[in-house]
Amino acid sequence: MTLYRFRSSAALSAALFCLMAGLTPALARAQSSDSSSANNSSKGQSSSSQPIQQEKAPSLVDPAGPTISLVSSEPVFLMAAALNACGYDEGLEESAPVRKRVRDEIDQALARSEDARDKRDKVCLFIAQHRMTGSEKDISQYISLALYLTPPPELETSAELSEMPPDSTQVVEIVPLLKDFAAAVDLYGIWLAAHRTYDEEADRLHDPLSKMIVETNLYLKLPAATYQGRRFVVVIEPLLSPHTVNARIYGTDYVVVVSPAAAGQIRMGDVRHTYLHYVIEPLLLTRATAVDRMQPILKEVREAPMEFRYRSDTVLLAIECLIKAIEARTMDTGVPVYTIPAGAERPDMPRYEHERQVYQQKVDAVRWATVRHDMTQGFVLTQYFYEQLIQFEKDPASLKDTIGEIVYSMDMDQQVHRARNIDFDKQADGEVLGRSKPRKLAGLDLAEARLAAGDVATASAMARQALTVRADTLESVANSARANFILARAAILTGHPEDAINDFHKTLATSKEPRLLAWSHIYLGRMLDLDCKRDEAVAEYKTALTVRDGQQDTRLAAERGVKTAYAVRGHSCDEDAEDSTPAAGPAKPEAGSAGQTGTQKPQ
Repeated sequence: MTLYRFRSSAALSAALFCLMAGLTPALARAQSSDSSSANNSSKGQSSSSQPIQQEKAPSLVDPAGPTISLVSSEPVFLMAAALNACGYDEGLEESAPVRKRVRDEIDQALARSEDARDKRDKVCLFIAQHRMTGSEKDISQYISLALYLTPPPELETSAELSEMPPDSTQVVEIVPLLKDFAAAVDLYGIWLAAHRTYDEEADRLHDPLSKMIVETNLYLKLPAATYQGRRFVVVIEPLLSPHTVNARIYGTDYVVVVSPAAAGQIRMGDVRHTYLHYVIEPLLLTRATAVDRMQPILKEVREAPMEFRYRSDTVLLAIECLIKAIEARTMDTGVPVYTIPAGAERPDMPRYEHERQVYQQKVDAVRWATVRHDMTQGFVLTQYFYEQLIQFEKDPASLKDTIGEIVYSMDMDQQVHRARNIDFDKQADGEVLGRSKPRKLAGLDLAEARLAAGDVATASAMARQALTVRADTLESVANSARANFILARAAILTGHPEDAINDFHKTLATSKEPRLLAWSHIYLGRMLDLDCKRDEAVAEYKTALTVRDGQQDTRLAAERGVKTAYAVRGHSCDEDAEDSTPAAGPAKPEAGSAGQTGTQKPQ
């Protein structure tokens, strides 16, 4: 491997600094994407003052079908199978047996065919390049897309990109790769064999799901077919982790993707939470004008840890608070149910009555503790709705008939005063309905963010700290490569080209991440161009093209480097390089695209 040595001059350092000029906005865009909600369509509706364009319904929602349904989906199966083939192991040991069986069949098909392995590798490379958070949010975007795919053999998007949720369109380019992979390993045949097992899982879930819906409707005193033209669809997919639930709202359609555990159970509480949204939201959305008078409460929840949507929209805040109040009133408190013994004698009744009261006090204590927790999360109307539900339970009228009185009779001064005296939590709980809180950056992700913000010293210190970890695992080796990549760009910013070269070469020697490799070659090529070593620079650009990281910005930057020498204003290789004094000018935006690796873990 050739080590290049650069002339030392302030002018050249100024020109090299321009290499990093485009880094900050590129990384900022990546961080913004990482911090956004996993599915913006989860809101579904907004207050009348903030209308939003609703997405088209997913392909599996049948407008002529039943109001509530429990189904399986072949496109979701195909996407989940591809994720499993590419290392998605979350919850594997707790999953239903069919998950391991399907994985074994895929492995057998891959072992028989080099073409299948090649198709698998292309899918896996795409997934690796679009891994932004290292969390379940990475998986949810593929599930969101799968809901909009038509069944094979077409396997195409069922709506225009503008009519699909934003998170799904971020990965839509995986569709042709998925189609090729499915054909190469005969996923369609595997699906036909597994479909019977899916039906059996659905049969096992039918009664518990029906019981949940009936009990919820009975508590709210609502008829079974409350709303026409709206759909609540539960999609069963055992190849996903049973620990997570993908719940989404598309306009008036509510979709929940669940995975049963080995014992056949699903996270019924999360499914019920989504069903409560399905039932409750129309009741309050039709009274948005009345709810808007709650605006003063928003001032009091500005410091609450809950999502911004709740801190800025009274309708969404009221909906969530009412749902949390219902959940608190109907929760399983874990307190053993007390019943007065059959055949109890009259003289013993005072003792039994006392024991019953003690039981009720324990139950109430657990429920009130839940309400207080919800209040400290920022859902400051939960207590009000909880108290109203106690009265509602004694009235034969349905929630649909009483919700107006509950909303209109709210004493806002009292609620504002109550909210003002709450000491809010510092961190938010996880969301069920497709809402994820921003990721707290740490480690090299935080180092990338500090570098983008111009805090070179902190970024460098964090990268060096990562290098102190023994590189005896694949993850630690990948982190070392990424740390060297950060240090190389930091060296450019501080005017130390020799250090930058050394760190880029360390990255090339240790990394297996195509994006890090390609951009290390591109940066070296640009530095060589600035040092007037055109032939050597072209060789670096051409090497970057051979890495093939699959990203358009990488290809365009490398191709542009092959065609034209990288330059900045005031710097010219036609003059005597030692005497010329280049003026720092803005680099081409493509130079900063490598900063997007800051939100991707090298593979």
